[in-house]
Amino acid sequence: MSLFWYLLVMAGVTYLIRMLPLTLLQKKIRSRRLQSFLYYVPYACLSAMTFPAILSATESPVSAAAALVVAVGVALAGKGLVTVAACACVTVFVVERLLPLLPF
Repeated sequence: MSLFWYLLVMAGVTYLIRMLPLTLLQKKIRSRRLQSFLYYVPYACLSAMTFPAILSATESPVSAAAALVVAVGVALAGKGLVTVAACACVTVFVVERLLPLLPF
């Protein structure tokens, strides 16, 4: 199959996913349960895409796990996105520099 057909199918699927709710759901959604579900869908999708990348983005899974723990802690402390990202980056840097010094 050529690249053109792959792109065409991908564009069609992406378009359908975005347009079907607009055409099928013309009335206001009154169900609180459905509204609550739809509210959290973007966060769940973003988490599902980001979490595997976090654990595989560094040289060692140990440094990735340490950075994840630090990032979650700093985020729960109420700090901003730049602060969370900077703390995670510093954690990866420090842990990857310390790992070769540990006797395994």
